[in-house]
Amino acid sequence: MTGNAAVDHVHRCVVAVASSLQQQVSQISLAICRALVAEIPDLCGTDRTFEMLDAGVATNLETIFQALMHDIPLDESTVPPVAVEYSRRLARDGVPVNTLVRAYRLGQRHMTETVFTELRTLQMEPTTRLAVIEAITGFVFEYVDWVSGHLVGAYEREHVQWLENQHTIRAMRVRDLLGDDADVAVDTASAAIDYPLHAQHLALIVWHEADDALDQLQRFVHGLAAAVNTSGQPLFAAADRTTAWVWLPFSVPPGEIATRVREYSATSPETLNIAMGAAGFGVQGFRRSHRQARRAQAAALARDQRPGAPSRVLVAATDRTVMATALLGAGIDEVRGWVADVLGDLACDTEDDAVLRETLRVFLQRGSTREAAARELNVGFNGLRCRVERAVARRGRPIDDRTDVELALFVCQWRRSAVLRPV
Repeated sequence: MTGNAAVDHVHRCVVAVASSLQQQVSQISLAICRALVAEIPDLCGTDRTFEMLDAGVATNLETIFQALMHDIPLDESTVPPVAVEYSRRLARDGVPVNTLVRAYRLGQRHMTETVFTELRTLQMEPTTRLAVIEAITGFVFEYVDWVSGHLVGAYEREHVQWLENQHTIRAMRVRDLLGDDADVAVDTASAAIDYPLHAQHLALIVWHEADDALDQLQRFVHGLAAAVNTSGQPLFAAADRTTAWVWLPFSVPPGEIATRVREYSATSPETLNIAMGAAGFGVQGFRRSHRQARRAQAAALARDQRPGAPSRVLVAATDRTVMATALLGAGIDEVRGWVADVLGDLACDTEDDAVLRETLRVFLQRGSTREAAARELNVGFNGLRCRVERAVARRGRPIDDRTDVELALFVCQWRRSAVLRPV
């Protein structure tokens, strides 16, 4: 058989095999889909039905068989729309892109096995069989490489759009929660933002100097959450294209959490800026910790950098003098809000709270020495102890941020009703 005749013969055999397989496309697609789902369960989910996967596989097979039967070049082929939609669905569901690529590689393997099975049923010379195998498997390889490249592009574009939409929706819900000081239904609000508001919270503001850094910020936050052993997934809300508002949930008070955040940040290759609030409980703690983080960020950004000093920001509201610095240029409304954050109900403008504030101020100023404080206030030890306990109870949490408490009490002593909560 001459060279041209041999080529024509191989081509006719390729067409015969492709035609035979095309008649079995439904059965082949079903078998491939079952094998794929067995190895990659993520290919099927709540909104990704087996039928949708089957339709995508079947259309890919049809495209391959038609190209082989009619000698259609790849650059004249069209990516099946159902396959494109399926890749977009994976992106919206957060399935990693390598899962999509792996599925196509596994599909290629199963398709190759199907071709070998079909060839066993046909009588042909060994050299012809080898040429047919090379022609079909070579084209299938090129097709999978071509189509997966297109689908990865569609996936990535959809993933970016999906992330932006999710960030926008979540950020709007979070802003609503932060902007409304009224009581909320905790379970309902938690479900709306997919975050446990009944937990302990540490709020952070994380930002990067570069535009479109949200993916980088999100990777850092998830790594941080794992490193500090949060009790659930962090809440990540995009404030803009370079800044994220973050909350880390804990089932119990996290202790020296600012130190642990700093330690993780120091080992991270990401060059990010972080401002932290203090840990707080429940919805009010969620709001208060975020306000503290924003004030800490404002204080850090207002700082005049010395030439040659590192520009990276890593600051916590619990750092000594940070909040005092933040309030130096603040208006009275901001000061009043900060005093309320620090003192809780102890910031109410009542005579009883005024007595408790003065008692706590003197007690702390005297180094928590009962003798000196009792003498200055002209009360007995038991009376002093009772007042201090009542003051702490009115505040609503222990005094583990003594610097801020002393500053807030000092502000109340001098500004009085201007910074107190009316009753």
